[in-house]
Amino acid sequence: MPKNLTDWIRESSRILVFTGAGISTPSGIPAFRGAGGIWTTRKPVYYQDFMAMESARIEYWQYKLELWEEHGDARPNAIHEAIVRLEQAGRVAMVVTQNIDGLHRAAGTSEELLVEVHGTGSLVECQSCGHREPPQASFEAFKKERNCPRCACGGYLKPATISFGQSLREDDLNRAFAAAGSCDLVLALGSTLSVSPANSIPMFAAQSGAPYIIINRDETDHDSLPQVTLRLTATLEDVFPLAVAEALQSGV
Repeated sequence: MPKNLTDWIRESSRILVFTGAGISTPSGIPAFRGAGGIWTTRKPVYYQDFMAMESARIEYWQYKLELWEEHGDARPNAIHEAIVRLEQAGRVAMVVTQNIDGLHRAAGTSEELLVEVHGTGSLVECQSCGHREPPQASFEAFKKERNCPRCACGGYLKPATISFGQSLREDDLNRAFAAAGSCDLVLALGSTLSVSPANSIPMFAAQSGAPYIIINRDETDHDSLPQVTLRLTATLEDVFPLAVAEALQSGV
């Protein structure tokens, strides 16, 4: 009999968990890609434009303010919590997320086992000196003054996310690929697997010999690849927490 999701989790001890927007939609946070995603209706502000033009900075901050006001009180859901339970059981090599919502951290995923490849919206960062701080004061200042918030050093503040046209952090990529190269199972949860180079992380794990399981409600760019061990078209919150609970209950 072919192995199911529970079997694979039960028999693995160094799991790379790769997550996308689909794990946060149950928390009320909209997806960016796929059917109805934000980028199907809104044009992103590129990093170079943010740095060059005040009008672009204002457009960017207005968009981020809208998201913050609408989704800033989002809380982790059963999927995030199941991943934490896997970590507490000593089964997680790394959690690599494309999400910028900070919900893995809020759920209790350890910082040393978390790579937020596209950054985080739970902090703002100075584009000159690198200073980071919580975002609330910056959002309140922008809402009042409608100017891009600035750091004490004079640099532009921006949510600590990776914008279009902005380079990913090399240290984050190195940590992610190191874990991918040594894991014994890779789970891609709620990602369309369409964004490069992030989507090469689970593929590297599969090419290094790890079984590759994809769970997503919609199609992904990796569905037809021969490296995929198991593809489940399912609602994540219906299948993943249960599989984790069963695996840990019956595991040794």
